[in-house]
Order: sequence, then C-alpha cells, then structure tokens
Amino acid sequence: MDGTFIPLEGNADNVRDLAVLGQQMNRHQIDLVYVTGRDFALVNDAIDTYQLPAPMWVICDVGAAIYHRGESGDYDLLAEYRSHLSRIVATVGTAALLEPFSEIAGLRKQEESKQSEFKLSFYADAKHLDKTAGLLQNLVSEMKLPYEMIASVDPFTGDGLIDLLPRGVSKASALDWWAKHVGCHRQSIVFSGDSGNDLAALTAGYRSIVVGNASASLIEKVQQKHRSSAWDNRLHVAQASATSGVLEGLEHFLSQPQ
Repeated sequence: MDGTFIPLEGNADNVRDLAVLGQQMNRHQIDLVYVTGRDFALVNDAIDTYQLPAPMWVICDVGAAIYHRGESGDYDLLAEYRSHLSRIVATVGTAALLEPFSEIAGLRKQEESKQSEFKLSFYADAKHLDKTAGLLQNLVSEMKLPYEMIASVDPFTGDGLIDLLPRGVSKASALDWWAKHVGCHRQSIVFSGDSGNDLAALTAGYRSIVVGNASASLIEKVQQKHRSSAWDNRLHVAQASATSGVLEGLEHFLSQPQ
C-alpha cells in the first residue's frame, strides 16, 4: 500500500490515476487484494484517508494475518490461516522473544500498534541494518526458533525495519497460501511493490510491477531473479511512481494476450 497503491503526498497524478485504477479494475472485474506491512487497523485508516477502493481480501502484518470481506462488508480474520501460523510457531510466542533480543545493540522495539500475534517488529539504524539483522539472525539460529526475519528500510522515514515472522512466512508465502485457499491460479495474479519486504513476492513468479519510486537495488534484484528464472513477460518496471506506476503496469499486462 504505502509507496505503491497509496498516492504519494502532493502527487496530483497519483490521485487522478487512483480513480482510473478503480475504473479499470471494475471494467475488467479484477479482485483487489491489499498485501501490506500495515496492521489491519492501519489498512482501514488508509482506505478512509485516501479514499481507496475496498478490497475483497487484506493480507497484512507482512503476511502474518489474512482478512476477508463478507457480504455485509465487514472483515473477518481467516481462521484457517491463523491455525496455519500457529502450527509453525507451536508454543513459542513472540512475547517470549523480547528478553533475549533486548541484548542486541541498536535494536528498538516498534510501537505496540505495530506488533501482532505472529509478528514482532523492531527499528534499527539503517546504516547498520545489515549488521544488526545479522546479529538477530544468529540469535534466532542459535536458539533454534521457528521464526525468521525480513529487513528493509522505510523509504519515507529512512528507518531500518526488522520484522520477525513465523518461519517461511512473508508477503509472498501468504499470497501463495491465499491463492491455493481460494483456488486462484498464479498466472492470474499481478503483484505490485516498491520496497525490500516486497522482494519475495516480486520474485515468486507472479506477474510483477515494480513502481518507479523503488530503489535501484530492489529493481536490480528483481530483474536478476526474473532473468535467471527465464520468466518472460512477467515483470514491468514502471517509469511512473506509486499509484501511477501500478496503473502503468496493470495496463501493460492487460494489453498482453493471455
């Protein structure tokens, strides 16, 4: 959502193209799924604040929760997915990890609103992000914890971000689980992203859009993976930023024969 679907501040083109995106999705009967690092409450805040179209599904907390919109318009946590994550972590809840992780220098727990049942999130100095993430990964390995981490840099604040998730869980794995759950073929999915925690999904084999405000390093990693996997016509690197880049990429894929 942030940096991808949500219009950038002061970008009139993004605001205009958000309306066009909604029209295109209605015209082509495209189901919208938000896949985001935001928690569910912040997803709703974004929908209200930016007048975003309401999705049928929300994959949030960097893949640690999935919600479905029912006929009433209300969203419910998908119990089957929660059970799936519970089996991965067994009895090792995130609360038990705070004490051992407190010994890692430069690691700062994020606000409570950014934590969830299956996600533990920290801030770190972006300049030392690789070192801090490495120390955390070593500790996770030494303790044989059923978790792994995703490190990225917030493109808006410049903060280093580290999310600890159940082993194997990411935006990509959650999207893959969801696709199997609803019977959606991988080739019918188009994923858009702009940051490090989108990398796994952008390189999972879906048709992918990297918006123009993504970092050069992310673009290079995504392009390299698509080339090495010999995936033809599955990647569009947009010239336009954020919302306009999503529209650009969507129109690119809609123009291709299926």
